[in-house]
Amino acid sequence: MRLNELSDNPGATSKRTRVGRGPGSGKGKTAGRGVKGQKSRSGVAIKGFEGGQMPLHMRLPKRGFTPHNQARYAELNIGKLQAAIEAKKIDAKKPLGEDELVKSGVVRRKRDGIRLLAKGTLKAKVNLTVTGATKAAVAAVEKAGGTVSLAEKPKAAPSDKKAD
Repeated sequence: MRLNELSDNPGATSKRTRVGRGPGSGKGKTAGRGVKGQKSRSGVAIKGFEGGQMPLHMRLPKRGFTPHNQARYAELNIGKLQAAIEAKKIDAKKPLGEDELVKSGVVRRKRDGIRLLAKGTLKAKVNLTVTGATKAAVAAVEKAGGTVSLAEKPKAAPSDKKAD
């Protein structure tokens, strides 16, 4: 077998449809775009347009407020922590901080800190240091014989307002 004898399987490739190349091609004249109008031309952007009717996203009420400088925590359920201990990703005998949890792959990224949640069950005795934890999560860790200590919370971003 030589390089010039190599070829694709029959039917593996098909020719590109060349539009706008005469009536014999089947995609001539309007090139499959229909007749006239905005959509037949290039540069069309009619995402939420409803023919002049008020679009749905504008009819819905605007509610709530999301502060831009709010702290965002990475969430860690105690069930996931137990699964990581059983899979030998982390050593439960050593004290666990946020950096160890990220290095072991239990938490993807630290963000503004890690918050411990109570979903699942914990059997192993662990000593955790996290930014936040729910009361139920702390109770579950202490019931298993471990401890939860809270690290300092990150400070909010400075305000842009000037003092008068």
